[in-house]
Amino acid sequence: MTLSEIGRVAALFRYPVKSMGSESLASIEAGWNGFAADRRWAFVRDGSSQSNFPWLTIREVPEMWRYQPRFVEPDKPESSRTMVSTPDGQEFDVADPALGELLEAGSRVIRQGRGAFDAMPLSLVSSRTLESISALADIRVDPRRFRPNVVIDSFVDAEYPEDGWVGAVARIGSMRMRIDRRDKRCVMVNVDPETATKNPAVLRAIAQERDACLGVYGTTVEPGLIKVGDPIVIER
Repeated sequence: MTLSEIGRVAALFRYPVKSMGSESLASIEAGWNGFAADRRWAFVRDGSSQSNFPWLTIREVPEMWRYQPRFVEPDKPESSRTMVSTPDGQEFDVADPALGELLEAGSRVIRQGRGAFDAMPLSLVSSRTLESISALADIRVDPRRFRPNVVIDSFVDAEYPEDGWVGAVARIGSMRMRIDRRDKRCVMVNVDPETATKNPAVLRAIAQERDACLGVYGTTVEPGLIKVGDPIVIER
């Protein structure tokens, strides 16, 4: 087996509530279902129970980016009560029906035991990719636009280095992640995580130059602890 160190962990993000604000972490346990308590909660739109995609997301309500969830007991996120701060400073228990009504009339929250993922439980994007797409879109993109779990500072001299890792296994800290496929993007990437304003240039650049793909999806091969600063090694 050939081992190749390709970068270091620059940032780790978890999303306690699907499509709401991110939680920046110094370290996290990655299990078989991704990061502990990631996408644990999700809001469902009224009348969408039979839909293949029932979720209320940033696509429908861009302002969701500015709703900030937190675990009351951060050391026990799986069992902790989850609170959500609104952009105007109110705070609700995530299960309070009033929060769903505030987001969209008739929406309700559900708890997802394995996480409410659109595709796979882990996602990764590199600093090189962020620089490349920023140049194409002529806007400095915040990595959170792409809602990654892992952001890496890549040592690889390529515009989009993670494309070359698809099919390989990456060791990150003490966990191992199989990089399964490129991440297909949608209009959510147009929404700025700080202001919730939209800029269509971001998705347009990805669609025109990248077949609408940016970053990669993956699954856990070996659970373990990941920390900011950990080396990332590609196993081939």
